[in-house]
Amino acid sequence: MDFLTPAQRSEQMARIRSRDTGPEMVVRRLIHRLGYRYRLHDRRLPGSPDLVFAARRKVIFVHGCFWHQHDDQACMRAKMPASRPEFWIPKLQGNRQRDRAQLILLNELGWQSLVVWQCQVAKASALEATIVEFLR
Repeated sequence: MDFLTPAQRSEQMARIRSRDTGPEMVVRRLIHRLGYRYRLHDRRLPGSPDLVFAARRKVIFVHGCFWHQHDDQACMRAKMPASRPEFWIPKLQGNRQRDRAQLILLNELGWQSLVVWQCQVAKASALEATIVEFLR
């Protein structure tokens, strides 16, 4: 059951951003501190990746665990809402299918991709090691 009115829920959902999110900003600062330079949200590439390293032909997506349905069983942020399953199930499954299709297309175009999940951002040292390994 939703405790907000439809107008309140609409206002709350409208405040959710797709760019410059908290996890994305953490990843961007980390990569910049490591000395790598990148472009943001290149619309010429499938999925408009969050960070684009054109010379390396590599991209990084920073995904929210809920919106992109992180499939790690330990991730508590990817919980399916109990209310309105007729809306949420197709919506979130569609997001996952779109993400997979974009990664496949990028691979076919010769780009390597890394997905950083929102829950991974809290583990800074492990995230840094993953990113450094990916960008080599």
